[in-house]
Amino acid sequence: MKRVTLYTDGACSGNPGIGGWGAVLIYNGHEKRISGAEDNTTNNRMEVTAVIEGLKMLKYDCEVDVYSDSAYTVNAFSRGWIYDWHSSNWKKSDNKPVQNVDLWKILYGLSQNHTLHFIKVKGHADNVYNNICDKLATDAIKKFKTSL
Repeated sequence: MKRVTLYTDGACSGNPGIGGWGAVLIYNGHEKRISGAEDNTTNNRMEVTAVIEGLKMLKYDCEVDVYSDSAYTVNAFSRGWIYDWHSSNWKKSDNKPVQNVDLWKILYGLSQNHTLHFIKVKGHADNVYNNICDKLATDAIKKFKTSL
């Protein structure tokens, strides 16, 4: 199975507001950088979207090391929340609906095709690729704003 490294980040100008996401995929010494933006969203939605969009780029089932500064995203997998949500029809332990369920369902589906390893990184620190993803996300917000 091919092993890929995926760095992701999300950002929001206002929360909710215009949001952006960025991702860098690294495989066999090659990098691919992707980004996007949308209106009326939240930082958490952009964090999850970055992972989704990165995984959508993969043409084959892969083993993926996903690096994110989002505890929300990383903990959903590392603490098993997403599997509990899926088995309880997308309800949390308090029986309230999971927020951002539309995105979690997509990410859960993508996770069935790949072996994912989530690694939490410190945001806005010394991780070069996290900083690149942050810039991709914030640049996507700026570009979106100028297109309005």
